[in-house]
Amino acid sequence: MSELEITMLGTGSAIPLPNRGHPGIYIKYNGYRMLWDCGEATQMQIRKAKLSALKISHIFITHWHGDHFLGLPGLIQSMNLEGRTKPLVIFGPKGIDEFMPRILGLGYYDLDYKVEWWEAKPGVLWETDTFTVSAFPVRHGTPSVGYVFQEKDKRKMKEEKLESMGIPRGPLWGELQKGKEIMWKGKIIKPDEVTIRIPGKKVVYTGDTRPCDSTVEAAKGADLLIHDSTFSHDTSDRARETWHSTAKEAGEVARKAGVKQLMLFAFSKRYKDEELVKLWEEAKKEFDNVMIAKDLEKISL
Repeated sequence: MSELEITMLGTGSAIPLPNRGHPGIYIKYNGYRMLWDCGEATQMQIRKAKLSALKISHIFITHWHGDHFLGLPGLIQSMNLEGRTKPLVIFGPKGIDEFMPRILGLGYYDLDYKVEWWEAKPGVLWETDTFTVSAFPVRHGTPSVGYVFQEKDKRKMKEEKLESMGIPRGPLWGELQKGKEIMWKGKIIKPDEVTIRIPGKKVVYTGDTRPCDSTVEAAKGADLLIHDSTFSHDTSDRARETWHSTAKEAGEVARKAGVKQLMLFAFSKRYKDEELVKLWEEAKKEFDNVMIAKDLEKISL
């Protein structure tokens, strides 16, 4: 059975704390590894979490504020020192064609692998046989996007029925499992007749944002929504001024989107760990299933 594992590398905001680093999320799914945002010290957090930086094939940046991308120069150079040869693909919002040449131009070194970069326009950015990663617009006062990991639906074979119909194991079963019709003894067999559909897992990450309809739409029915919750609601004026969300607003978005679980993320340094319960309580009034993100925490779906 496929397992989706999410490691929170850094869960703070603009100014890091000793136990709360800049944003970074490591996604592990079967043989794939990807990174959502890459704040300072991300590569150190990857090591602490006993994960592999070299296995990362794609990096997705939500916006070009330093706390979300300034770990890139060091990570790219470290990958080179460790002998990377496979290409690295980086997505980011408008401005990536300006930022990436500057990032790659820092320091005296030559890369032994290729770095490709693409603008993260709304829609599907990366698709494999088993999942997609898509971008959607958010509101942060600068070009910004959020990301959606969507596992494709899986199908469990109704083995007894298939065997009673005389359909042999092999390529025909494979086609049905992919959701395709087959022809058997002159009759069209539809996948829904002989398989049980298992909905794929869905994870949504907003980066920094004000609450917005585009997040509600992108997060519909998600298994996990990781939402900006930089401030408590008694500082909502500050949240609006800086284009961030309060924990209460994150709860409202989760409720409107009908997600299964909300993770509060990107906390201001003004809140010590023991004070984060205040944000949890605010969100909990709007939405029942709330988690507080913690550095190096792993979540399996």
